[in-house]
Amino acid sequence: MRLIVAGGGTGGHLFPGIAVATAVRERLPESRVLFIGTSRLLDQQALAGLGFELAALECGGVKGLGPAGRLRSLLLMPGAVAAALRLLRRFQPDLVFGVGGYVTGPVLLAAKLLRVPIAIHEQNSVPGMANRLAGRLADRVLISLPCTPPFPPRKTVHTGNPLRREILAAAGREKQAATVPTVLVLGGSQGAHRVNVLMMAAMERLQAEHFAVRLIHQTGAADRDQAANCYAQLGVEAEVEAFIRDMAGVYSRADLAVSRAGATTCAELAAMGVPALLIPYPYAADDHQATNGEYYVKGGGCRLLRESGLTGEILAGAISEHLRNREELHTMAANMKAMAMPDATERIVDECIRLAACRRRRQ
Repeated sequence: MRLIVAGGGTGGHLFPGIAVATAVRERLPESRVLFIGTSRLLDQQALAGLGFELAALECGGVKGLGPAGRLRSLLLMPGAVAAALRLLRRFQPDLVFGVGGYVTGPVLLAAKLLRVPIAIHEQNSVPGMANRLAGRLADRVLISLPCTPPFPPRKTVHTGNPLRREILAAAGREKQAATVPTVLVLGGSQGAHRVNVLMMAAMERLQAEHFAVRLIHQTGAADRDQAANCYAQLGVEAEVEAFIRDMAGVYSRADLAVSRAGATTCAELAAMGVPALLIPYPYAADDHQATNGEYYVKGGGCRLLRESGLTGEILAGAISEHLRNREELHTMAANMKAMAMPDATERIVDECIRLAACRRRRQ
């Protein structure tokens, strides 16, 4: 099988594509995979050393730009489509898989012109502009969560969100009970500072109430030292890291999470059965983090706390309320597990192979 994965610009776009490409290559060892992404350093670093063929297109998005920026992006589009056509003719793909980001547009348009089957994956509950447009071109739309607005039902499949293998492996192991509850704090790649400030204020309140809790706090680089010093002065038992590489390990120890509501983080929390207090990033496109979070709230696994009006005192009250009620917390954990889709990658690969096989039968 010859697979092109198109997209990039953020880890959220790339990592599902990498998971699917890796699974395709393992299931069909003779497969070739070409990633067509951006020239951004993030894309290059994420794909380095994985053994995939790489190409980059020069193009730009339009959302959030002024008139001059939009004009520049539109002027780049014909050249990007022409370059994508050359890449597709040279590679001769059986399928193009779009994972989001503005680079997907020219590639999917080229695939449509060449009658190559197209599948796209949407992580969030509110599709981004690129995927809303891509949904019109795609033969199959694979979604992590129910979407608003919805894609056409006849070509939409609810597959879930591909997860890292270490997360899936850890999800199958029994969690060890601890005497003192552990709270995992995740600010996300955007907007971590406000979550950090709220959490430091919350811990000051909880310490004043003599409520014992352990912390594992991923702060981002800017706030790491401030948070560590704050917890040390308060006498809080805390592991404070700018970035945590062993996410499977910390999920396994967490009784409750305080987190943004990015699609991948929510899917990982569900797989690991970790209930959460979700604080959606208020400036996410189309407020999609709030809609992501509401899905898990409706399933009984999370509670949503809007950043507007949220204080350290309110957050402290929510943390202590849930940690004191262990029976309710266990129910929330079970509800999170019930919403997980650990076989998401395999479901997506099945759909990709099916589409590619249909094309070969037509030829």
